[in-house]
Amino acid sequence: MSKEIVIMIIGMAIVTYIPRMLPFVMFKGKELPSFLQGVLKNVPYATLGALIFPAVLFIQEDIWYGIIGAAAAFLAAFMGANVIVVVIGSISVLTVYSYFF
Repeated sequence: MSKEIVIMIIGMAIVTYIPRMLPFVMFKGKELPSFLQGVLKNVPYATLGALIFPAVLFIQEDIWYGIIGAAAAFLAAFMGANVIVVVIGSISVLTVYSYFF
Protein backbone atom coordinates (compact mmCIF):
# COMPACT_ATOMS: atom_id res chain seq x y z
CA MET A 1 0.00 0.00 0.00
CA SER A 2 1.12 3.48 -0.69
CA LYS A 3 1.82 6.02 2.04
CA GLU A 4 -1.16 8.18 1.00
CA ILE A 5 -3.63 5.31 1.43
CA VAL A 6 -2.29 4.47 4.90
CA ILE A 7 -2.55 8.11 5.95
CA MET A 8 -6.09 8.25 4.55
CA ILE A 9 -7.12 5.13 6.50
CA ILE A 10 -5.63 6.52 9.72
CA GLY A 11 -7.39 9.85 9.13
CA MET A 12 -10.75 8.15 8.54
CA ALA A 13 -10.26 6.08 11.69
CA ILE A 14 -9.61 9.22 13.75
CA VAL A 15 -12.57 11.08 12.26
CA THR A 16 -14.82 8.09 12.99
CA TYR A 17 -13.48 7.52 16.50
CA ILE A 18 -13.79 11.10 17.79
CA PRO A 19 -17.61 11.45 17.55
CA ARG A 20 -18.02 8.06 19.21
CA MET A 21 -15.58 8.80 22.03
CA LEU A 22 -16.63 12.38 22.87
CA PRO A 23 -20.04 11.55 24.43
CA PHE A 24 -18.42 9.02 26.75
CA VAL A 25 -15.82 11.53 27.87
CA MET A 26 -18.17 14.51 28.14
CA PHE A 27 -21.01 12.74 29.97
CA LYS A 28 -18.95 10.46 32.21
CA GLY A 29 -20.54 10.39 35.65
CA LYS A 30 -23.44 12.62 34.57
CA GLU A 31 -27.04 11.56 34.11
CA LEU A 32 -29.03 12.97 31.22
CA PRO A 33 -32.54 14.37 31.76
CA SER A 34 -35.26 11.73 31.52
CA PHE A 35 -36.76 13.40 28.42
CA LEU A 36 -33.45 13.20 26.57
CA GLN A 37 -32.98 9.59 27.66
CA GLY A 38 -36.41 8.75 26.25
CA VAL A 39 -35.56 10.43 22.95
CA LEU A 40 -32.22 8.64 22.68
CA LYS A 41 -33.82 5.27 23.40
CA ASN A 42 -36.06 5.71 20.35
CA VAL A 43 -33.27 6.69 17.92
CA PRO A 44 -32.50 3.09 16.82
CA TYR A 45 -36.17 2.44 16.01
CA ALA A 46 -36.49 5.69 14.08
CA THR A 47 -33.32 4.96 12.13
CA LEU A 48 -34.45 1.45 11.31
CA GLY A 49 -37.83 2.74 10.15
CA ALA A 50 -36.20 5.38 7.96
CA LEU A 51 -34.05 2.71 6.32
CA ILE A 52 -36.80 0.13 5.83
CA PHE A 53 -39.78 2.27 4.78
CA PRO A 54 -38.52 3.33 1.32
CA ALA A 55 -37.56 -0.27 0.54
CA VAL A 56 -41.06 -1.42 1.46
CA LEU A 57 -42.62 0.93 -1.07
CA PHE A 58 -40.28 0.00 -3.91
CA ILE A 59 -39.87 -3.74 -3.40
CA GLN A 60 -41.91 -4.44 -6.54
CA GLU A 61 -43.55 -2.43 -9.28
CA ASP A 62 -46.90 -2.91 -7.52
CA ILE A 63 -46.76 -0.52 -4.55
CA TRP A 64 -49.62 -2.36 -2.84
CA TYR A 65 -47.40 -5.42 -2.50
CA GLY A 66 -45.12 -3.60 -0.08
CA ILE A 67 -47.92 -1.79 1.72
CA ILE A 68 -49.90 -5.00 2.33
CA GLY A 69 -46.80 -6.85 3.50
CA ALA A 70 -45.85 -4.04 5.87
CA ALA A 71 -49.42 -3.82 7.19
CA ALA A 72 -49.50 -7.57 7.84
CA ALA A 73 -46.16 -7.42 9.64
CA PHE A 74 -47.21 -4.37 11.67
CA LEU A 75 -50.49 -5.99 12.68
CA ALA A 76 -48.81 -9.23 13.77
CA ALA A 77 -46.14 -7.30 15.71
CA PHE A 78 -48.75 -5.06 17.30
CA MET A 79 -50.62 -8.14 18.51
CA GLY A 80 -47.41 -9.25 20.25
CA ALA A 81 -46.30 -12.05 17.94
CA ASN A 82 -42.75 -13.35 17.96
CA VAL A 83 -40.41 -11.99 15.26
CA ILE A 84 -40.42 -15.25 13.30
CA VAL A 85 -44.23 -15.30 13.37
CA VAL A 86 -44.28 -11.73 12.07
CA VAL A 87 -41.96 -12.62 9.19
CA ILE A 88 -43.75 -15.86 8.27
CA GLY A 89 -47.14 -14.19 8.57
CA SER A 90 -46.12 -11.35 6.29
CA ILE A 91 -44.68 -13.79 3.75
CA SER A 92 -47.88 -15.84 3.88
CA VAL A 93 -50.07 -12.81 3.31
CA LEU A 94 -47.92 -11.72 0.36
CA THR A 95 -48.02 -15.22 -1.09
CA VAL A 96 -51.80 -15.18 -1.05
CA TYR A 97 -51.84 -11.64 -2.46
CA SER A 98 -49.48 -12.52 -5.31
CA TYR A 99 -51.49 -15.66 -6.10
CA PHE A 100 -54.75 -13.71 -6.55
CA PHE A 101 -53.34 -10.54 -8.09
